Amino acid sequence: MEISDKLLCLFNADVRTEDDRYIVEIPRREVETGAIDPGETYRVALISRETKEAVEAEPSGEATPSAEPQPPVEPGELRYVEIEDIGKQGDGIARVERGYVIIVPGTDVGERVKVEITEVKSNFAVGEVVEDDF
Repeated sequence: MEISDKLLCLFNADVRTEDDRYIVEIPRREVETGAIDPGETYRVALISRETKEAVEAEPSGEATPSAEPQPPVEPGELRYVEIEDIGKQGDGIARVERGYVIIVPGTDVGERVKVEITEVKSNFAVGEVVEDDF
C-alpha cells in the first residue's frame, strides 16, 4: 500500500452507529498536536483491520512485506522538538510527523530542545538532549 505524503495522522478507531449515521472518533491527541483542526474538512481513508501480511513485489524484484508506515526518524538523526507532555515515567514527550512520539528524558513541558535520536521503535523513539532552548 502506498502512503501519501499528505497523510496528517494515522490511528485505529471503531465505527459506531448513532441515529441514522456512522461515526469514527478522532483521538484527542491528533487535535491537541495540531495535526487536524475541528471544523475543517478532511479526506478519510479506511483500511481493513485484518492483519494478514500481504507481500508486494518491489520494482527491484525483491519481495517486501506490506507494513505500517516506517518511523519518521532514524538513529543518530538530530531533531528540534518541543516537549508537549510528561510520560508516566516522568520523561518529556514530543510529537513529530503523524503524531509519532519521541521520549526525551530530563525535560519539562514547554521546553524546546535539539535531540539526537538514540533508539527507534515502530511507535516511539528515544532522544537525548544535545542543545537546550533553540
